[in-house]
Amino acid sequence: MAMDEAILWSVSRGMSPPTLRLYAWEPACLSLGRSQSARAVDQENLRSLGYDLVRRPSGGRAILHIDELTYAVYLNKSDPIACGGVLPVYRRLSAALLAGLDDIGISARNDSNVQRCAVSGPVCFEHPSHYEMTVEGRKLIGSAQLRKGAGVLQHGSLPLHGDIARICNVLAFDTELDRDHACARVRRSAATLSAVLNREVEWDDVARALVRGFSRELEVKVQFGALSSDERQQVEKLHLGKYANLEWTFGLPSGGRARGEKR
Repeated sequence: MAMDEAILWSVSRGMSPPTLRLYAWEPACLSLGRSQSARAVDQENLRSLGYDLVRRPSGGRAILHIDELTYAVYLNKSDPIACGGVLPVYRRLSAALLAGLDDIGISARNDSNVQRCAVSGPVCFEHPSHYEMTVEGRKLIGSAQLRKGAGVLQHGSLPLHGDIARICNVLAFDTELDRDHACARVRRSAATLSAVLNREVEWDDVARALVRGFSRELEVKVQFGALSSDERQQVEKLHLGKYANLEWTFGLPSGGRARGEKR
């Protein structure tokens, strides 16, 4: 997350070009939306499974980053792709994601008129939003957008394989029956790439397909690069001062401490 914000910082200042980043997580990590309460997390189960916890700079609900591909797009608001506000950017980037999925052999949809689910739960993949990818009514990619200064960040998660409902094991529920019901809702509402294709696809193959989709749909030439020295400095600063800080992760007041956690 520090790298996401550092690249956004650089792109928004015109120090770096528009950027597409594709990455995975090691170890697995539960990410909370910027305003989501940390009370949603089952801390004991999270620790026993060895998963990390982070708070995203963007909004939305919890996502378990495991066996997945994460994409992130960083734009300056002056870029034609970023013009017109939140939904037009979602629409353009979702079209690029659709093109990448089509390259893999998936015919997905990005419905602009989504009916909100009556169930209000803590899991991102329970609830499709505008221009998010669905296959036969089941959510395949969850995305969130952050607009900060002159920059726009959109990042999202594409689960590749495994049980899509594993996230419920690290979220807090009043009873185990509530947890079971949440698992059932997630399995009805969302899918992994392998479940849709009935076969597993390697991370590298999915990444290459998405690069081709973005290049073709947005009519851009993709050149591979690395973090600049300024971006690396920002990553270190943001990691130490924000994303590795309990006050940010747990939404604590200055000087607070999370129950059961040590500094």
